Amino acid sequence: MFDLDRWQEIFDTIRKNKLRTFLTGLSVASGIFILVILLGFGQGFQNGIRKEFENDATNRIWVWTRVTTKEHDGLNPGRRIQLRNSNYEYSISAFADDLEYKSRVFRVRGVSINYKKESGAYGIQGVSPDYQKIENTKMVTGRFLNQLDMDKLHKVVIISKKIKRELMKEVEDPLNEYLQLSGINFKIVGVYTDEGGEREENRIYIPTTTAQSVFNGQNKVANMSFTLALKENFDETVFASKKFTTNLKQYLQNAHQVAPDDDNAIGVFSALEEAKRYYTLTNNISLFFWFVGICTIIAGIVGVSNIMLIIVKERTKEIGIRKALGAKPWSIIGMILHEAIFVTAVAGFAGLIFSMGLLEIIGPSIEVDYISNPTVNFSIAMTMVFLLILAGALAGFFPAWRAAKIQPIEALRGE
Repeated sequence: MFDLDRWQEIFDTIRKNKLRTFLTGLSVASGIFILVILLGFGQGFQNGIRKEFENDATNRIWVWTRVTTKEHDGLNPGRRIQLRNSNYEYSISAFADDLEYKSRVFRVRGVSINYKKESGAYGIQGVSPDYQKIENTKMVTGRFLNQLDMDKLHKVVIISKKIKRELMKEVEDPLNEYLQLSGINFKIVGVYTDEGGEREENRIYIPTTTAQSVFNGQNKVANMSFTLALKENFDETVFASKKFTTNLKQYLQNAHQVAPDDDNAIGVFSALEEAKRYYTLTNNISLFFWFVGICTIIAGIVGVSNIMLIIVKERTKEIGIRKALGAKPWSIIGMILHEAIFVTAVAGFAGLIFSMGLLEIIGPSIEVDYISNPTVNFSIAMTMVFLLILAGALAGFFPAWRAAKIQPIEALRGE
């Protein structure tokens, strides 16, 4: 029931103690403000990490080789390990049940790239059809490589939007045009774009088999890329990834006579395991932000409780007179609680509106390393405000209960 006299009394009390009420409300508002901002940047951190891994398939596994650093089986260190087609074929056969997409990669070096009178310097990679999914590239026009290209050694090429823009300025539709790789014509069958940006678009893709045949690659492979079939949950997928990488590395070490503890010779990197480390870090940071924000809110609530105690002390005589005139204990409690709830609610919503507005304005423009578009779920923020109001009510209840227990004669006798 709306009690006009009660509200008028609350506003009179606030007007008499403007600075005290302002500082109390500021401590509450700053608590919810800090919590929302911290949660926003926690989410922004998660967005940034997720964006980093979106450039390629999150469950991607790379395999590469370098030089041995340890003696093994009578072989001296310093041997360069070279992957072969046979390594790739064995891997996709032995681990077929675990794999989702697979591709071998052959890097073509020292090749001139021309389109009519235009020329450019770009990386040329011989890849398999699945590489589109592994690299997470999207076709703008045309198609990616297919198995027929691999089987028939077709001289076809996939270029990026960046390369099309730089080499084929006047050409609207580059499909079926020809790119010269060291004077050899390759037919353009597709144009791709990559979310990783122009650095990732500095590559030209041709079939692996064609690259090995035309550019004297024989059966050499520069590296291998795989993605694993996803399991029922993230942890099971990570476990499967660890098992796969361990078994694959062990096979390659045996095949190339590499010491088991020689980590330099053969490298196997799982993006999924790296993602888990980052996601665990972001979760821990979010928990820390929650802790700091809640501690700040608690400090504000303690301030409300202290102010209510001061108010009760200042109004002791008034409370005594009310009780002497027949005021019930719950009416005294209600009087104190209303003020505590009112100050907490106004300050809480002010902090919420200001913080959400700030994130809405500056959030989309924040694009720094590992932080992207910090935001907060509105329902979570509103829940925190209502919990804050509830906490404010509890903070006001104990001083109010103390006031309700004051005996009229003691109240009237006090200074």
